[in-house]
Amino acid sequence: MRRTIMISWLLLFVSLFYQSTQDGIGKEKGVLHCGPQNMTLEKFDQMILSTWQDDPSCFALRDVLIYELVVLIEDQEVHHDKLAVLHNQIGSTHSWSWTPYLALECASHSVRISLRYNNRTSPWTQEKTLPGRGASKKPQVFPRDKVFEVGRHGNFCCIMPAGAVFNKMYMSGYNNSNMKTRKINNQTYVLTVLLDQPSNNSCTNVICQTSDYGACAYIGYRPDDRDLQCETQDLESVDCLWTVGKELPKRQLSTEYQLNGSDCPNGSKGRCSQRIQEVGERTWTLTAKNNLGKRELTDRADLMKRVHMFAPEGVSASAVNARNVTLSWRWKVLRYSNLNITCQVNVSHFETNTMSEIFGVGLLSVVVTDLIPNWTYNVAVRCGTTEHFWKWSNWSASVNFHTRGDVPDALDVWMQARDNQTVIIWKEPQSNESHGDILEYEVSWTENAERERLNKTKVDHNFLSVSLTLDPTEEHIVTVSARNINGSSSPTTIVIPRRKSDITNVETDGIIGSDGGFNLSWSVSSAASCGYVVDWCPASENCRVEWLKVPPNVTNTRVFSKSFKAGVRYSLSVYACTNRAPVFLERREGYTEEKRIEDSLFQSLKWNQRDSDVEISWEPVPLRNQPAFIYGYVLYVDNNNNKVLSVSTDDPKASSLTATNLNINTYTFTVKAKTAAGEEGTTTITATLNSLTDNLIEIVCVSLVAVFGLLSLVTILCFRHWSCIKHKVYPPIPTPVLRDKWLTTGENRCHHLRVDQFPHSEADVMDVPELHKPGAPVNDYVIQNVSAHTQTEKGYYNQPVRNCIPQPSSAIHPPLRSLFPNPLYSLTMVPGYQWCSSGPEPQGGTHLERSSDGYQPHSEAERSSVNQTEVRPDSPISCVSTYILLPQSPQ
Repeated sequence: MRRTIMISWLLLFVSLFYQSTQDGIGKEKGVLHCGPQNMTLEKFDQMILSTWQDDPSCFALRDVLIYELVVLIEDQEVHHDKLAVLHNQIGSTHSWSWTPYLALECASHSVRISLRYNNRTSPWTQEKTLPGRGASKKPQVFPRDKVFEVGRHGNFCCIMPAGAVFNKMYMSGYNNSNMKTRKINNQTYVLTVLLDQPSNNSCTNVICQTSDYGACAYIGYRPDDRDLQCETQDLESVDCLWTVGKELPKRQLSTEYQLNGSDCPNGSKGRCSQRIQEVGERTWTLTAKNNLGKRELTDRADLMKRVHMFAPEGVSASAVNARNVTLSWRWKVLRYSNLNITCQVNVSHFETNTMSEIFGVGLLSVVVTDLIPNWTYNVAVRCGTTEHFWKWSNWSASVNFHTRGDVPDALDVWMQARDNQTVIIWKEPQSNESHGDILEYEVSWTENAERERLNKTKVDHNFLSVSLTLDPTEEHIVTVSARNINGSSSPTTIVIPRRKSDITNVETDGIIGSDGGFNLSWSVSSAASCGYVVDWCPASENCRVEWLKVPPNVTNTRVFSKSFKAGVRYSLSVYACTNRAPVFLERREGYTEEKRIEDSLFQSLKWNQRDSDVEISWEPVPLRNQPAFIYGYVLYVDNNNNKVLSVSTDDPKASSLTATNLNINTYTFTVKAKTAAGEEGTTTITATLNSLTDNLIEIVCVSLVAVFGLLSLVTILCFRHWSCIKHKVYPPIPTPVLRDKWLTTGENRCHHLRVDQFPHSEADVMDVPELHKPGAPVNDYVIQNVSAHTQTEKGYYNQPVRNCIPQPSSAIHPPLRSLFPNPLYSLTMVPGYQWCSSGPEPQGGTHLERSSDGYQPHSEAERSSVNQTEVRPDSPISCVSTYILLPQSPQ
């Protein structure tokens, strides 16, 4: 018993001694003799794997062991790592793996291991090396066909043959700013590239020296799928859908998908389906994995609340009428007939779509209303569950149908005043308004006061207006309707007001257009019970107006027309629509877009000098020649390209400008129109100013030439008609007729002629011959009543003769007598005598003389004897009052 106790104490002492001895192992210089042993180093693809075991001396340690690992590439430390080994792991085989940034073929990779325990480190006794690829006869690039993630750095090496000289190394499609090359040994060079561009249809090449030497790299993304949603369509299977992430269609970058552990063959399309055994809420997990990584998506749902219905099948149109149609269809899944369904019907025609909804259990048909007659429609249907609505089904196949025709819609009618005519205008019905081809229009009108007198006219379907001659003092009611094969439209009525004033002369305001139209606004009018009407037309033309109608509560609108042209001024008028005639409110004028005014705008430029002032005038510029607003004019006066002065006006209606105080010289006058874009329409005229003396000389010369010309004309006329003028002014003095017998009766004495004195010189006074009678005094001239002696074969018949003096020739006109005085014919009537008739004597064989008893015929022989009586100056002659006239004194 005592021996047994002694042995136990001996063993305890030995163990304590051994423990103290182990704790003291390697204390010299802080070295720990416990460490790794049996180290191995292997490579798997581009990963290195190291394994080792613990030294037996490590069993005595109670704390955690820390192994430190260092990776060297070509004896250059590139990585440092640590691995902790727990007490219960001491004695087992340990492993460590790492993927180097450089391909293993590029250079040798070495791994060293040491143990750290309580700040004591074992020596680096364990080291293994993986040699790189040796040099060959041509350059080699590594790695090959490796997959890289976009945004990371890629490292590629080029191993040169022994003795070869390195030139360059690069990656296709990358610039030098993203690439950097360095040397790691005599034959190996490393290219580092920032991979910011994914590979396209093929890999990206890495070239060393020339294109004959290189490698291929695939650059892409790790799985980035998202938005997983699971639903059901046939109520018997699940359909999970998601958004596929960035992925390139290459074998090295392809992504594999699994739904709840089952493969999804079409996962790359973002859809995966599986049959379901039971309904209810459950979780669906999608796994996406490729060479760069893995991603998981989950969705939890009750599929009966996520019913995505199939589109209706076999949609057809039946019972097609003018304004409604019945649509019917069928379902692919019979269980849909038990669902509460909501359906949408999309009715489209041209560019217009109309959407309507209907509700019901297992819907199979719907009636679509408010259609346009004689119109082609395209219809499609989609549906969804009303309760727990998830999403709409796809649209069904569309179906086309054409509605039946109907009477036209009411016309849009307006009016336009042209001179004494009132033009009734209407817009041509569009296809969706005519409901068939228009055959004709009917227009009727009557005076408001006489409605029983209705006038009607038919208008061909090719015309959209009619001119009526209406009494401007009366208000008229006009109605217009359209007729097609189905009948006439409802009549549209417009009231033509009395013409109280001419609205064409009202004040207009300017308006600036934009984007090919006008933004027009106006003040509210209390008279606008049914809205407003805006019409427009080019201001410079007598054209057909266009118009639009605005609701009552709107006082602005956008005016646009396909006929609008830049550089054309338009007149826009606003009317208030009332229950009676429209009321004119205001007028605007403007351009949708102003254009530059070309040069030579003023075609009729003229100048007029007034002393030292010059007035430049022009005819008003027509509106058709004004592609922009004119705000005034400016006149520039230049002399030899030196500006003398300028004159301007802000009156756009001005037609002249005057330059004052100009010197005698030659000037160039330039007229320009002021617009919003500046001064345009440049027109010039050159004028040379004349001095005042030159003007006076010119006037005198012109006057002298005019007088000379007039005198020459008068002279020529007088020369050509001198004989006529002489006869008129100086007619021949008639020769006195002397009778062969002298009267012997006592009372028939010849009296002396008394000649009045004329205020003329003696040279102008002509001597009057003295007529003597035997036995009569010579100096005493008198004229007494004598009796005419009528000679016949039997003797003389003594008849009383009228006392008269022959009248001067009527061809001598007073104006000529005044210009050419003839004292012989300016006679004074002797009292008791009168002028004898100067009428022509009767032609024939007898001569009649008037007496108190009548006319007595003279024979031709008697007259001949009288005319042939010779008168001598020294012989007494009888006094014949018929030929001797007394000169008349001037008045």
